[in-house]
Amino acid sequence: MGGLVLVVGDSTAGKTRACFEALRTQLPGYRVAAPTTGPDLVSALEVIDRTATRCAVWLDDLESYLGAGGLEPGLLAEFGRLRIPVLATMRHQQFDVFTAPEDTERVGTENTRSALTGARILRQLDTVEIGRLWSAAELQRAGEADDDRIADALTHHGPYGLAEYLAAGPALLQEWHRAARPGGHPRAAALIAAAVDLARTGLTPPYTRGLLTEAHEPYLTAAGGPLLRPESLDTAMTWATRRRHGATSMLVPTQDPDSWGVFDYLTDHTDTPIPDTTWHTALQHTTNADELTIIGIHAHKAAPGIAETSYHRAVEAGHTNAMVNLGNLLRQAGRGEEAESFYRLAVEAGDTGAMFYLGNLLADAGRGEEAEAFYRQAVEAGSPRAMFNLGNLLRQAGRGEEAEASYRQAVQAGLTNAMVNLGNLLRQEGRGEEAESFYRQAVEAGHTDAMFNLGNLLADAGRGEEAEAFYRQAVEAGHTWAMVNLGNLLRQAGRGEEAESFYRQAVEAGHNGAMVNLGNLLRQAGRGEEAEAFYRQAVEAGDTWAMVNLGNLLAHAGRGEEAESFYRQAVEAGHNGAMVNLGHLLAHAGRGEEARVFYQRAGEAGDSSAGPVQ
Repeated sequence: MGGLVLVVGDSTAGKTRACFEALRTQLPGYRVAAPTTGPDLVSALEVIDRTATRCAVWLDDLESYLGAGGLEPGLLAEFGRLRIPVLATMRHQQFDVFTAPEDTERVGTENTRSALTGARILRQLDTVEIGRLWSAAELQRAGEADDDRIADALTHHGPYGLAEYLAAGPALLQEWHRAARPGGHPRAAALIAAAVDLARTGLTPPYTRGLLTEAHEPYLTAAGGPLLRPESLDTAMTWATRRRHGATSMLVPTQDPDSWGVFDYLTDHTDTPIPDTTWHTALQHTTNADELTIIGIHAHKAAPGIAETSYHRAVEAGHTNAMVNLGNLLRQAGRGEEAESFYRLAVEAGDTGAMFYLGNLLADAGRGEEAEAFYRQAVEAGSPRAMFNLGNLLRQAGRGEEAEASYRQAVQAGLTNAMVNLGNLLRQEGRGEEAESFYRQAVEAGHTDAMFNLGNLLADAGRGEEAEAFYRQAVEAGHTWAMVNLGNLLRQAGRGEEAESFYRQAVEAGHNGAMVNLGNLLRQAGRGEEAEAFYRQAVEAGDTWAMVNLGNLLAHAGRGEEAESFYRQAVEAGHNGAMVNLGHLLAHAGRGEEARVFYQRAGEAGDSSAGPVQ
């Protein structure tokens, strides 16, 4: 027994209690070490190893221990080697910050080596998810417990999870919101709102009384100010920090009697926009580069101007991740030259992600040779995404063998998109069996496009039943092109009713081609009015084939003037077939000179079906 188990869940879902019960029942003879910081964790390991004490390590809020000087891969391996059990908890919000894709923002740490430490650690852990809502079986077992508190929670928890009700989360949230009224506790409500939003900016608690006093004034003013008859500051602090329901308080005490944290349930259940004044207050109260980067991450989408300022300040302190995140922010804003300069700074510091992002920026700008150079740097540093994007770049340049090699590297690194693109490359080269094997690998990994592409490969090979099975998997995953192609396959097999149902699903998803194909199917079935309706939908969406096919339908129905108008729309869109069909329509109407004009245009465009020019 040894290693780290991480329990992840929402605030008040019962993470800490679950760990406590596991520790109590599974490790009854173990002592418990609960270090307060990452460096303390290192010291705790040394003491446990030296004394050979049977000891478990307790890490509530694991994010506090990640990074340089704390929980790193080597330390994690030592816990396993020494068979020391470690129980840790983490809120979903914090877990998502560390494990989010790096395409937008990245968690800040002091240097490049530790920049992704948290994410690497989390990927190595056994993770236990604690759901906020209990299952029917769990609620039934709770009802068998001889505990008045649980009985009350079962009766009144409503839409909330039982654990969060027991922790008084919903009650405190409602009490806070009710307080912001005349005759209530409007100043206390404003103090709590300020603390909640400061936490949401990424400014790490605790917050001094002076900071909360400064930050709460705009909230109180916005709520009505003097009209609310606000209570004194002392009274407000007393109310906001009073423990309720035997569980917790809204502002949570810390080791410093003049500083406060905030009950995280309130933070997790608040999604109102953070005022600019609060963002600026957060920036004014930190000079820490890590914290500035995290504030930038929180502001990245909600307040880009704040994010830019925060990242700039962290960059000035030499923070590599801030350079990368600032580059991402500027690139998303269309400020490519500026983004490039910050990516290059981070590349000089050895940041692999910066090499990848700079490659993307240069590739999008048509600077392929430069992009290739940075992708190759990132590949040498082991980046699977760079291997994949390098493969794409090489394939577009017609360098198929090199692209294949790069895709294969990414496949070996487990990148499912690379399996799909390698399959596409091999299929285009006529190496169907190899393509099929990579598509199947990606399908096993749940990749929807792989299901669709494998269906296409099998359909082209005349293996209709197998193709149908993979199309259906992709359809169940919501792939609209799979709906269309499955419809095509069924239609060719004479299974018109089934084909119609899949075309209709794709039409509901807004697929223009499905509207045209459904129109074709209905037209062949003699259901002209329905066909016309779907053709018109596709015409409104700008589909040129729909214009042509609607023109054909109307021409055959003797509605020549209408047919002509749709043919002309398609001609204006550059459809050669429409020129020919319009020529035929005009010729049959005795308008030979006009017909010859369109025949000539079609012929010049290379359409051999165009009528003779006389």
